[in-house]
Amino acid sequence: MRRMIAAGLFGVGACAGGAGAAARGSAGAPLRAPLAAVAPPGAEELKRDLYAFADDSMRGREAGTPDAFRAAQFIAARLKALGLEPAGDSGFYQHVPLTRTTVTSVSRVDVVDGSRGGRASVAVGGAVVPLLSLGAGAPLPKLAADAPLVFAKYGVTNTKLGRDDFKGLDVAGKAVVMMVEAPPGADSIQAKAFAAPTGISLRLQKVLGMGPAAVILVLSGEGREIYEQAASQFMRSLTPFDTSRIPTDNERPLPLILLAKDVPNSPLVPAGWPGKAEAQFASGLKLVARVEAVRDQAMEYNVVAVVRGSDPALNKSYVAMGAHLDHIGIQHGKADSIANGADDDGSGSMAVLAIARAAVQGSPMKRSWLFVWHTAEEKGLFGSSYFTSHPTVPIDSIVAQLNADMIGRNGSDSLYIVGPVAAPKQQSVALGAIADSVNAAGARPLVIDRSFDSPTHPERIYYRSDHYNYALKGIPILFFTTGLHSDYHKVTDSPEKIDYLKMARIAEYVWRVGLAVGNRTTRPRPGGTPAL
Repeated sequence: MRRMIAAGLFGVGACAGGAGAAARGSAGAPLRAPLAAVAPPGAEELKRDLYAFADDSMRGREAGTPDAFRAAQFIAARLKALGLEPAGDSGFYQHVPLTRTTVTSVSRVDVVDGSRGGRASVAVGGAVVPLLSLGAGAPLPKLAADAPLVFAKYGVTNTKLGRDDFKGLDVAGKAVVMMVEAPPGADSIQAKAFAAPTGISLRLQKVLGMGPAAVILVLSGEGREIYEQAASQFMRSLTPFDTSRIPTDNERPLPLILLAKDVPNSPLVPAGWPGKAEAQFASGLKLVARVEAVRDQAMEYNVVAVVRGSDPALNKSYVAMGAHLDHIGIQHGKADSIANGADDDGSGSMAVLAIARAAVQGSPMKRSWLFVWHTAEEKGLFGSSYFTSHPTVPIDSIVAQLNADMIGRNGSDSLYIVGPVAAPKQQSVALGAIADSVNAAGARPLVIDRSFDSPTHPERIYYRSDHYNYALKGIPILFFTTGLHSDYHKVTDSPEKIDYLKMARIAEYVWRVGLAVGNRTTRPRPGGTPAL
């Protein structure tokens, strides 16, 4: 699941089954056992495949590196062995052209003492990273600054807390530093709003209109862990394919924006902070920074497969099943540096692979199955954006999209479902009702948590995984997740922490929801009353 560092600024922004090949008839079509004889996704199957998919040899599956393609090859090889029909633009693969922008080693961030001639360097990629973009359609930040340093403490103006950190502070033309953490006196609700990553957007919205030359957001406390997770993403960013040159600073209207982590004796934090409430940079200190970046093409790959339905009138329409195959890669500076992404989204990817095995080995439903493992979800939902803009089947033939992202943690019975309320124009209400009916008919129904199912929820879960791009096309969607946890986007998201029995229950449930949709003669059209 994608982390949104500056979400909302400018209005923009979680197994292969069966060993060996399926048996085939004389005409080349897979022989299908009766559905009752087909094993649903099982815990041992999922555990075996997730340990392989989230192994250190996959190196964290970061999009923009060969490791994401290694993950795609793993899935494609299993699909071939199972006998699914390739549905990419090159066998099982769909090419996804992206542009990779890499911050180079010549980039520098220095704090210079103009009065005494001293200079302290901050390691770019180590203790500080630049924000090269604030999202699609947003104005671009500059790549250089030479400006006096000023300290805006927590960067908070809040009458309830009785503080205005900008009072009497002139930040125009300056390099303004703010601590991204909760100020003293904040209650638990306020603290959540002030802390990263939501606090980054709040502070940027406040300060950008004041005309600074640079903004430095120092992540402290729990925010340091968020910095560690995000740093490599900012040093190697992906965007939709773009052949243009990197714009010059004259073409960038926003100030330089840097994220830094709070480390002992950091030159980006005034001496004496936080013990000294009125801490400020010494006169003559200034920020001298220049970010150098290079741009090249990165070809990424979605993996796409089909299992044909049995009804001649309906099998040209599809129930789409999706997950994302990428994760966040190598986290430098740690003893265990590989972010394996077992839950995010190894759990969803291997569950969808197990569902594909059940689909190809079982009796066909009336409609066809469309399986898509999306790339570059963590970089900005780029794989699903490309697929929905360049679909390998007619986009209006997709009657529903079921997305599984992080489905292996947090208790034995709970499951979040997002879509019936969050998706626009009630387009997923009927699909949600089908899912509720399938759950209620189960021998041991899951406990459905609907608290994330809102477009205005503070975590913005609806916007953070691949179902979102299908919803933008008017396709009914359901997003299945067991939610966030303390290992999210950390090197500790490892296979031994997955609850495989729960993961199997959810995979079987999602499979049965797909069957229910695929055997209906009518589409799950918009309208109806959301489940309560």
